Amino acid sequence: MTNITSIDDLLKKEGGEISKTEGEYNEKIGDIRGRELEKEVQIKASQTGTPYISLKGFAIAPETLSVIPEDIARKNNIVCFLHGGGELRLGALDPENKDVKEIAYQTGERLRSNVAVYMVSQQSLDAVLKLYAMIPHVKAISKGVQITEEDIDKFRKEIKNFKDLAEKIKNVSVTDLVTFIIAGAVESDVSDIHIEAEETDIKLRFRIDGILQEVAQIDKKQWPQIISRIKLLSSLKLNITTRPQDGRFTITLEGDKTDVRVSTIPTAFGESVVMRLLRSSNAGLNFEDLGLRGNSFEEMKKQIERPNGMIITTGPTGSGKTTTLYSILSKLNKPGVKIITLEDPVEYKMQGINQSQMDTEKGYTFAKGLRSILRQDPDIVMVGEIRDLETAEIAIQAALTGHLLLSTIHTNSASGTIPRFLSMGVKPFLLAPALNAVIAQRLIRKVCSDCKEEYTPTPEELERVKKLLEALPEASGEHVDLNNLKFWHGKGCAKCGNLGYKGRIGIYEIFVINKEVEQIILSEEISEYKMQEVAVKNGMVTMVQDGLLKALDGMTTIEEVFRVAE
Repeated sequence: MTNITSIDDLLKKEGGEISKTEGEYNEKIGDIRGRELEKEVQIKASQTGTPYISLKGFAIAPETLSVIPEDIARKNNIVCFLHGGGELRLGALDPENKDVKEIAYQTGERLRSNVAVYMVSQQSLDAVLKLYAMIPHVKAISKGVQITEEDIDKFRKEIKNFKDLAEKIKNVSVTDLVTFIIAGAVESDVSDIHIEAEETDIKLRFRIDGILQEVAQIDKKQWPQIISRIKLLSSLKLNITTRPQDGRFTITLEGDKTDVRVSTIPTAFGESVVMRLLRSSNAGLNFEDLGLRGNSFEEMKKQIERPNGMIITTGPTGSGKTTTLYSILSKLNKPGVKIITLEDPVEYKMQGINQSQMDTEKGYTFAKGLRSILRQDPDIVMVGEIRDLETAEIAIQAALTGHLLLSTIHTNSASGTIPRFLSMGVKPFLLAPALNAVIAQRLIRKVCSDCKEEYTPTPEELERVKKLLEALPEASGEHVDLNNLKFWHGKGCAKCGNLGYKGRIGIYEIFVINKEVEQIILSEEISEYKMQEVAVKNGMVTMVQDGLLKALDGMTTIEEVFRVAE
């Protein structure tokens, strides 16, 4: 740093006598020190072969400065000072810093511009950072009406159970009523809110862990205001009441985004509304947490690590197929892998994955979208559903040409998937080498951990359980002591709303395609029964057997397994 004596000497050289006022003296000292520091940075830049620029007094347009958000600029000591004509110029204290290089690369890619990073001094950087305060902050224009985190939190504290909710909604305004309903749903981990107009009143029902629970009855007189409020929230047309409409809105709570997908249909007594709550945190489910066990888990790990082929999940609507696919994608989502999905709709947003949404009204179907995707050089493709021959054939061709393809199909069991493909018109000699594995699944409710207790099933139930567990295939690696079976259930508590269940878990059957199965596909003796027989012989644990093994582990009840799987 330049010392005081040299500063005095420099002042004499520059302006003759040293200024007598302290303010002017300090200002001149600051200018001289600044010039000296700029020279030091300029020398450092030339030594490292980095371009240098002084940004003090440099005119920067607000839209140019906004290319890099203020928080990123301050954290990484980098600013944008020039942008236009396909060129982008950034200034940084340390252009060789790996974070600075990554920001420069990503910004250049996003804006499709040639990037150059210049070395700047601390005072240059500080001068530009001050300009952020001059950027006008435009308030976002919201469509219709919004529900904020504050709204939810305010009502959430007053709602602890369904009884509280039913009492509250009797004496509140319509605006508060809708917010109360959504707050109650968020608090109770509801997947769907059903609001149904009936002849004498309005029924409010919540789907919790796959089961619809009646929550409250609302005065019929309030229906016009309630439906209008919901339509405003989800940007639907208020004057259309005779045909279905679909919309959505988003609530952000404690860092977790909840997308609310709204569907309305006309009914005899007014429109019926269903609101599906899609929490972004649900998309983060790990593959290891799905509920696969033993040989099934190990086999699926091998299958998803294969570079090509098809993995199909099957089951009815609401059986957790999409969650399983997202969990697999989450495990496969690595920097060196290109993943593209084709969905209808995109339910959860995932970082690092290109997600494309169908639009059948504009002719963007699964088949057309899949053709376009394959031109994007993906490693892994996920197609929301295979519904027709055209989509099936393109998916099979993708699997045969070096892509790992994940999708869903509607059948009741894993063994029914191959006959379903063939009934669509798929050629057996293409399907046999393309298909790797089929996952059939259902979701069952878990025993509430707060009121869990051991119990003894009826003799009839016990006999039925033993018969199914006796049939466990030797190759599955599952061994059960049939003389020492223990089961649990929930007696009901405040935590689970006196239901005895809290949360859900998957039960599965994994059908891996091997040479024997391929030969059966190529033969003409194919049937669902034949497929099931071969799958079990090769070690497949059926869904009901998987459920009973989970019941023995205390995760669920045998009643729940039989309700869902048989």
